[in-house]
Amino acid sequence: MQRASVRPRGTVPQDERAAAPVERVSVSAGRLALVKRVTARTAHEIPDRAPLQLTVGDEVQAGVHDSEWPEFVFVTAAHGTGWVPARHLSQSSGPVVAQTAYDTTELATRVGEVLDVLTEDVISGWLWCRSSSGRQGWVPVRTVEDDT
Repeated sequence: MQRASVRPRGTVPQDERAAAPVERVSVSAGRLALVKRVTARTAHEIPDRAPLQLTVGDEVQAGVHDSEWPEFVFVTAAHGTGWVPARHLSQSSGPVVAQTAYDTTELATRVGEVLDVLTEDVISGWLWCRSSSGRQGWVPVRTVEDDT
């Protein structure tokens, strides 16, 4: 997936939003553990832009909201730019402060690739996954299917 000014983020049906947690994370001995396993049904390409890592308290400039993925706002920090869920910021526009640490790293996938899901962000429509080679990053929910 190539991104220009709009970042495609998956959508979650309204009935799933109400029933599902914002994030489901399994932690074991301080490390993320497997939540479930999925298979890529379509390939996911990562953007050319370097990933942005925000820590709590980082001051950033929040800009445009994504029309296709409404949970996301484009931010500019001293150390880079990227799309961040607005709920992780003190407000959704102007000069803001990161209230939650967030990493914009995306994981490139191939059709048929099996991925371990470590975190589910149901509201945003993305999963933090680990590949069989150990790479980690966000993958759109709409590009994978459950292995159950």
